This record gives sequence, C-alpha cells and structure tokens, in this order.
Amino acid sequence: MSFADATRAILFDLDGTLIDSAADLGAAADQMRTDRGLDSLPMERYRPMAGSGARGMLGVAFGITPDAPDFAPLREEFFLNYEARMMRTRQFEGVAELVAALCARGLQWGVVTNKSVRFTGPLTRAMPLFSTARAIISGDTTPYAKPHPEPLFEAARQLGVSPASCIYVGDDERDMAAGRAAGMRTVAATYGYMGAEADVTLWEADAAIRSPLELLQLLESA
Repeated sequence: MSFADATRAILFDLDGTLIDSAADLGAAADQMRTDRGLDSLPMERYRPMAGSGARGMLGVAFGITPDAPDFAPLREEFFLNYEARMMRTRQFEGVAELVAALCARGLQWGVVTNKSVRFTGPLTRAMPLFSTARAIISGDTTPYAKPHPEPLFEAARQLGVSPASCIYVGDDERDMAAGRAAGMRTVAATYGYMGAEADVTLWEADAAIRSPLELLQLLESA
C-alpha cells in the first residue's frame, strides 16, 4: 500500500518536526549555567538534544539525569526560563506550505507531542499555523506519553479516523516506535534536531524526509 492509499489524516510531532524551538530551549538551559557563574555553552551543544526537552537540555548543561535527586527543581527552573522566551519559536521553512497543501487535499492534520500542555497550549494558540489543526495532543493529555501509543490513539479518536488511516511524522526514534505501536505508517523527519550520531535506518520508519515538503512527494507516490 502506498502512502497515498487510504490516508485520511497526518499527525506530526511538534518540536523538531513542525517548529524549531532549539534556540529557545538551549538559551533557557544556558541561562541556568550563567546564573551559577558557569561558562556559556555554544548552541551547537544543545541543538541535537532539543527534541528531548528538559531531560536533554539539563543533560547538556549539567550532565544530570532524571533520576538525580535535584533534577525536579532544576527542571522547574528550566521551565520558567523557557516560558519567558518560548514565543520566539518559529516553524521550519516549508511547514506552512505543507499544511496548506494537506488542507487543500481534504486531509485532516494534528499534533501529538510529549511537550506539556503548559507550553503546547500557548504556543499553538499564538501561531496561526495551528488554526487548521483538528487535534493537538500534549504529553499530559492522556495518562501516557510517547513511545506509548495512547496519545496517537487519542488523536485519531478526536479526528474521527482509524489509526491505520493516519501517517505519523516525527524526528525522534520514540516517535517511530509510538507510530508503529498505534498501527500507523511512520515518517522520520531528518531535518529536525538529530545529532550526527543518529542513525535513522535503525528507527524502522516506513520512510524518511529531508524537508517538510518532501512529505507531499510521498503522498503523491504510486
């Protein structure tokens, strides 16, 4: 079955797939370093881990992991720093054209992200891009987060379509795992935050794209 067959909806991850928030996330973590008298780190250190949110940013900034006893207060400090600058986030080039083309084809679209509604809500309400999104599922919309398939199932329910008729596009291996578990076809977005170490061939995605508009070529393939 081609990507054009039986597709009724396209679901996307958010950070690293639709929007480029790496600079804001990195700056939020780096401020924590400079506030403590530590040297600033170059953005190139933060960007490959932007898709991992607080876990990735704090790992770069302080070498800390979520099981550390002081991780929770550091994460909240990071969140406050990010909230102060997140409205500067912009979409990747070509995303607006892609969404317009999907709507013109009569395809529904939505977002499934692990980002908390605390951030997803204000961001998506402020950006005109999301005015046509028919489902926006945050990391705390359901009791589970990706790679669990339940957020993807919830998106399909809100769109009124079967999971098998959806394509899920994301820039992280856990996105592909969640899509497979939900019975959706999966597309790896390689233009996002991947570091040089990422090997997309190991993700078991059904396809990979190097720019947002390449998704349209997949949908046109026989």
